[in-house]
Amino acid sequence: MDRIVECIPNFSVGSDSKTIDAIVDAIRQTKGVHLLDYEHDTAYNRLVITYFGEPEAAKTAMLNAGRVAIERIDMRKHKGQHPRIGALDVAPFVPIKNMTVEDCITLSKEFANAFAEEHDVPVYLYGEAAETPEKGDVDWIRKGEWEALAKNMKDPERHPAYGPAKPHPTAGATMTGAREVMVGLNINLGTTDLQIAKAVAKAIHRKKGGLVRIKAMGALWEDRDITQIGITNTDFRKSPLYRQMELVKIEAARYGVPVVGAEFCGLVPIEALAGVADYYLRLEGFSLEDILEIAIDRKLAEKNPKHASVLSSLSKKKKS
Repeated sequence: MDRIVECIPNFSVGSDSKTIDAIVDAIRQTKGVHLLDYEHDTAYNRLVITYFGEPEAAKTAMLNAGRVAIERIDMRKHKGQHPRIGALDVAPFVPIKNMTVEDCITLSKEFANAFAEEHDVPVYLYGEAAETPEKGDVDWIRKGEWEALAKNMKDPERHPAYGPAKPHPTAGATMTGAREVMVGLNINLGTTDLQIAKAVAKAIHRKKGGLVRIKAMGALWEDRDITQIGITNTDFRKSPLYRQMELVKIEAARYGVPVVGAEFCGLVPIEALAGVADYYLRLEGFSLEDILEIAIDRKLAEKNPKHASVLSSLSKKKKS
């Protein structure tokens, strides 16, 4: 592939296996895209899919999956701990190879226009694609969630970029935009006290005085007897994974609560993992060049630049 776009759409479904399979199949069956991963759960009641492809194919897959979501998901019946405003809640486009954020902004706007026209669904632009930073803030768009959407949209300042100024009766609204690679690292606490989890999440959330480019929320996992700090990191170079882990440990310790595990939501860049190894192993002079697979990949790319892979481009970025 000459150009690669990654897409990580989030859908408001976590337990309906038939709907999950139908949405995943809509992406899997789209020509020119490759399904990488999908995860779903009952606590957040959310499905997160990761796939990649050429720009036009990636956009088509998003439209195909969104069509299934609208047909099968009824937001009037949806309950979950993760904030949401619609069946296809968020549809990000991420530049991976020979693509820029500006290219993905254009792609997201094309998707938004087509999706709104086909389904009469309001579509907001977030992140880099938004008209202003405030209107591009996911928390601002999701204020009050699905339940407050109709009321909020009566305010002209909250009208969507595309589609009607009122929610779709069953599918709500959708957000789309462009961003750099994001890391979802969820950290588990050894307590079922949701208020403690929310306090820890608040302490690391960017807007509450926490870490830059970090959004965090507390959630209860009753079937696992834990709470979880769900974290999205939109720039792991500015807020490395080890930093968010250590701050969670510090804040949880104030309540006598241990960190008992962690898990990624979706895929993680190797550069982010290298930063963790560098910190905890106290490595000297470490760079991505010291990773065997990257060293091999780059050497092969030097001999055949036309077929240089994503790893070879990452390996050129030295750690600071």
